[in-house]
Amino acid sequence: MAGISVIIPTFNRAGRIEKAVESVLAQDFRDFELIVVDDGSEDDTLEILKSYPQVHVLPQKRQGVSAARNHGAAAGSGKLIAFLDSDDLWLPSKLTVQADFFANNPEALICQTGETWIRRGKRVNPRNRHEKPSGQVFERSLELCLVSPSAVMMRRSLFDAMGGFDESLPACEDYDLWLRIGCRHPVHLIDEPLVIKHGGHEDQLSAMPGLDRYRIASLVKLLENQPLTACQRAAAAAVLQKKCRIYANGCAKRSRMEEAEFYRAVARHYENEPPQSQAKKENTPP
Repeated sequence: MAGISVIIPTFNRAGRIEKAVESVLAQDFRDFELIVVDDGSEDDTLEILKSYPQVHVLPQKRQGVSAARNHGAAAGSGKLIAFLDSDDLWLPSKLTVQADFFANNPEALICQTGETWIRRGKRVNPRNRHEKPSGQVFERSLELCLVSPSAVMMRRSLFDAMGGFDESLPACEDYDLWLRIGCRHPVHLIDEPLVIKHGGHEDQLSAMPGLDRYRIASLVKLLENQPLTACQRAAAAAVLQKKCRIYANGCAKRSRMEEAEFYRAVARHYENEPPQSQAKKENTPP
């Protein structure tokens, strides 16, 4: 049984998977298993992975990144789980730093590290709105995703309790899981850039058009199914209405009127939620 299960989902990343795998194998923490889930690649990804006998490779038919991550996690034996996207890299001390954090903080369920961003081969500085919070991340994470899969490590018990990634979402599946976790538990930040995050290439899920419709679906699911506090519910409803109206306006500009009206109706459905200022006042003890 390994201490940490490392899961890399990949699809048609023959040009990148080798570096991702080697960044894991170069870790100075050695009590880990590396599981690569190939999500139906049609290039040479599987052929490249054959040169790494120490890697457990799980091929599957094309099902999406959520199914690939869930498949890998289910196959692992570690009490801690870490994910690495196949276009990102880890510095050698990444697993050691996070394993030490959990050993020293037995109550913690999930943490993430800082990142260095590389976009189209050049280092870039994240904007202020991308600054990662620590602890109660829920409200700040509603507008945009502030937790990175490649930077996260969590206890298996938490991953299992949350039901893993939502396989019905083709994108924004990480946004969805971090909100489901963040509304209940603190997400701790280790403010060291131990991940090299690459962006700007065409095959990124974050480059898909119309991503807000998946965030909207996640927010509706959150409001209908999660045990939110009054403040959390008000904040989620406010962001949902904003995203619905922006997306609906975009649909209308493209003459997709039926779709525009659908999202306007979703926004109207949540108009009766109390505003966040009122929810905070009601939650404040006299």
